[in-house]
Amino acid sequence: MSETTETNDDLDPDAPVTVADKPREPTQHERELRSQLGRARQKLGETARNAEASIAATKAEYEAKIAQASEAADRKLIRSELKAAALAAGMVDLDGLLMADVSAVKLAADGSVEGAAELMAILKKAKPYLFGGGSTSSTSPAPKDAPPATKSAKDMAPEEYAAAKAALVKR
Repeated sequence: MSETTETNDDLDPDAPVTVADKPREPTQHERELRSQLGRARQKLGETARNAEASIAATKAEYEAKIAQASEAADRKLIRSELKAAALAAGMVDLDGLLMADVSAVKLAADGSVEGAAELMAILKKAKPYLFGGGSTSSTSPAPKDAPPATKSAKDMAPEEYAAAKAALVKR
């Protein structure tokens, strides 16, 4: 069996074949094998390019999902830190945070929230009713918790007794 060496890296089907340092014309079988090898290499290159494109698309998709999940986690952390700051500032209803513009509040690199105290100061000034010690619309003092004491008939004057008796009979 003779040893065949390829002289052309492009695998041209009509390129001469060198056997024992003597060039010769390739046989039909060698031409077919070179053509098949060329098609297989082309298909392999296409498959590699498709795989690289698929990997890049999948990587971009997962990076976007990771960024989205990170943003959601940051928003939840900021919201919980704002709730803690609101309670510390004396906010009586945490639904007041829904009205607040939290765009100035940022998450620092160390995980702390920057701007929460400033936001609470702005809210206290703009919407003081959200915080403790709120005022009522009435200026009269609140009624006492104890029910009014009833007066005994023995302690009443005769006129008071007659008025109380008439009020009871009317009912």
